[in-house]
Amino acid sequence: MITTELVFVRHGEAQCNADGLVGGPRTCTGLTNRGYAQVQQVARRLATEHQERPFDVLYAGPRIRLRQTGEIISQALQIPLTTDQRLEGPVHGAADGKPWAEVKTAADGGPHAHPNTPWACGSDTWNGYLERAGTFLEQLIQEHEGDRVLFTAHGETVIAAHTLLLGIPLGAPAGFTVTHGSITCWQRHCNRLEQRRWILDRHNDTSHQALPAAEAIS
Repeated sequence: MITTELVFVRHGEAQCNADGLVGGPRTCTGLTNRGYAQVQQVARRLATEHQERPFDVLYAGPRIRLRQTGEIISQALQIPLTTDQRLEGPVHGAADGKPWAEVKTAADGGPHAHPNTPWACGSDTWNGYLERAGTFLEQLIQEHEGDRVLFTAHGETVIAAHTLLLGIPLGAPAGFTVTHGSITCWQRHCNRLEQRRWILDRHNDTSHQALPAAEAIS
């Protein structure tokens, strides 16, 4: 039996993504036209799922691209959107707004390359972000025991969920691809012996994006 279910939707493509810029709070200006189309496609799919097994709550992080993604899904599913600061992405410090190529060159790699070292002045460390985000996800899981919870999230939040629920050591060299507009789903199962465990049902599912555009966004 499935008890709690966590469904993460990575936001659609944002202008900062298209421009190759570090998209912190100062730089994020929202979704591109392509990003809107991606979210409309995923919203259509989630609306069908919602009819079969309703979501109990919809969360978004505070950055514009997440809130815009959440608003589209909220309208499609006809459920309210809650913005929660606990779903904020990594703190980029002085890197906010700079080209990622420049930031990675200066830091000798991306955030994952040196997980205990900030990638810019005032930024998180990668391990520090994962630890903080994992703590916040644990809080949300406790608050929504038995619920079907939908998140519009950063790719880093999905990675934080995997790190938490798979018990991956901080700083592990492996990672996960998380595509714009993709769906990732964790389910907590309880068997007849009342034994519970988390099962990764879907990761980076973009099958809805294969639909013809006219059909997907009508």
